[in-house]
Parts: sequence; C-alpha cells; structure tokens
Amino acid sequence: MLTIIILSIAGAILSAVIGTIWYSNSTPMGRIHMQYLGFDKLSDEEKKMKMKEAMPMMPKMYISQLILSLLTSFAVVFITIISLRNGVMPKYAYGFITLNWLCFIVPIVGSGILWGNCDRKIAMKKFISDILCNLVTVLLIAFLASFFV
Repeated sequence: MLTIIILSIAGAILSAVIGTIWYSNSTPMGRIHMQYLGFDKLSDEEKKMKMKEAMPMMPKMYISQLILSLLTSFAVVFITIISLRNGVMPKYAYGFITLNWLCFIVPIVGSGILWGNCDRKIAMKKFISDILCNLVTVLLIAFLASFFV
C-alpha cells in the first residue's frame, strides 16, 4: 500500500508538471486556455493587474489542484498496480485506465464546458485540449506505476 501512496504522490506531481507545460503560453493549448480565461482581450497592463489580484489566492488554488490531482492519481495507480499484480496484461490495464478516462473524465470536462461560461467559438478546442491533457496525464501515471509491480 505504501508503494501505491508514494506513486500517487509522484503522479500528482507529474500531473502538475504536465499541466504547467500543456497550458503554458508557448503551446497552442495554452493559447486556447488564455482565450478561455479572457486574457487574449486584455492589454499587458490589465494582465499584470489580474495576475497581481490573483496572487494571494494562488497557494490555495495550487494546493487544491494538487489534492484533486492526488485523487485522480491514486485511482490510476491503484487500478494499474492491482491489475498487473493479478496477472492482467499491461495493455489491458492501460485499457482500463483509458476506459475510466472516457467514461468519467471526458463527461465531467464536457459538462463543465457545456454548462460553464466558455465562449462557444472555442468550446470544442477547449474540450479537446482538456480531455487530451487528462488522457496524456493518466496514461503517463499508469505507465510510471507499471514499473513498480
């Protein structure tokens, strides 16, 4: 069980790294995310002001996101390790993870965009970007966990 907990923490950190790279300004997905946040319509001065306003909440936001990522990571690590320990072939264990992504993460992300305040012009791009980020993340966590069985 200790292995699962340690790998879950590592997976949560991996998730933060992937998210930071995925949503950085230098990627197409990051530019879509900035449009979603409305930053593309702001002047440089307004962007700086928004960032300054958000700074006091950043530690709480990052800790909250890390906890959410830890929950996802725990599920991925648990499913992967238990599957592999019980003789399931790796491709099927990764299939379980992909099925969980498809049946749980995709609908939740889709609902958030559908019912949220997302500009309809970028909604599909945002949806695809977010679900692919999640898919890459859960599969990399599963792949990492598979080395420790």
